Amino acid sequence: MRLIAEPGKIAGGSIYFKNRDLLQIAENEMTKIRGKEMGMIFQNPLDSLNAVYRVGHQVSEAILIDKIPKKEAWRKTLEIIKDVKIADSEERAQNYPFELSGGMRQRIMIAMMLSRNPELLIADEPTTALDVTIQAQILEIIKDLRKSIQMALLIITHDFGIVAEIADRVGVMYAGQLVEVGDVFQIFDNPLHPYTRLLMKALPRITKAEGRLHTIPGDVPSLIEPPQGCRFHTRCPLAIDRCGKLEPRMVEYEPGHCAACHVI
Repeated sequence: MRLIAEPGKIAGGSIYFKNRDLLQIAENEMTKIRGKEMGMIFQNPLDSLNAVYRVGHQVSEAILIDKIPKKEAWRKTLEIIKDVKIADSEERAQNYPFELSGGMRQRIMIAMMLSRNPELLIADEPTTALDVTIQAQILEIIKDLRKSIQMALLIITHDFGIVAEIADRVGVMYAGQLVEVGDVFQIFDNPLHPYTRLLMKALPRITKAEGRLHTIPGDVPSLIEPPQGCRFHTRCPLAIDRCGKLEPRMVEYEPGHCAACHVI
């Protein structure tokens, strides 16, 4: 989305969307892509919504960008608010963000991002601050809307339950780098990378009588000065000398299932 504020910057790499590198296009072109082709649900909707505007106004604002008449934009706003399972949409559209619950604010954020039918929706920890019941409702809404408007979804989460429920393809990251990529069944049934395997062992499957959950010893390395070689080698129980010297490359071990590791 290229929304990193100064003094932050994208130091390198490339981001391809529809065969275009988003790092190489002008800011005015990027502005046209945001919202229309690519939307984003942020982690904390209370920080993302404007506290001094009614939520209906904030949803319709995105629709008006496409030069739709105000009456038509407001009608569409109420429809979208209904689509995200908010009852009494006309009344709720007149509320300010602080008058809504966390779950409702997150639904308004989803309505805003979907108001222009983006081809890609990025959801950054969209249910972190919500209780389990509301989290399930939000995920169901996202799944239903994804199907109805044929939208791609990129979801960022540390919750394996969400991954299992909503993902088709999974990328496991450690210290800012992809270490394993595969479809959801490959990742859960046959994890390849030592980090992925240890994450699976940490899932709360055992009973209290069987002992504590598995933990990974050590600390995540500094991203300012990352270690040489594989970034996980300082915590990896399978590490060999080469792991601390050479960065492993991503290798495909079965169709569509790749991992970056020297000891697989």
